[in-house]
Amino acid sequence: MVNELCLELLGTSFTITTDADENYLKKVLSQYMAAVNNTQNISGIKEPLNVAILTGFLLCDELNKIKLELEELREAQGVEQIDDDSLTDWEEQEVQDRAVRLINKLDQALHLFGDNKDK
Repeated sequence: MVNELCLELLGTSFTITTDADENYLKKVLSQYMAAVNNTQNISGIKEPLNVAILTGFLLCDELNKIKLELEELREAQGVEQIDDDSLTDWEEQEVQDRAVRLINKLDQALHLFGDNKDK
């Protein structure tokens, strides 16, 4: 099932189309909006592009910290992975793929924002 989610963030709006569940999309949007608000509050930055970039960086930082905590927890509990190197490579690839998708979506949003700004 294809779902569309209208995003209105940082002075721009656009629609993404995905096969993800609508409730999941709303949850992700809510989390991102909270992250954006947090970034604005802790940094004082108001420029939309700067807020978006810093928020993306902070979310990636948080993701990597969670990955490290998970690895430490696995080690502490003695949980062995079937193929540790392969799984780590897969996880790294997944993070990179998601980062590229996020950058592409931000680029699309900024392109739309830039087009609207000039009008």
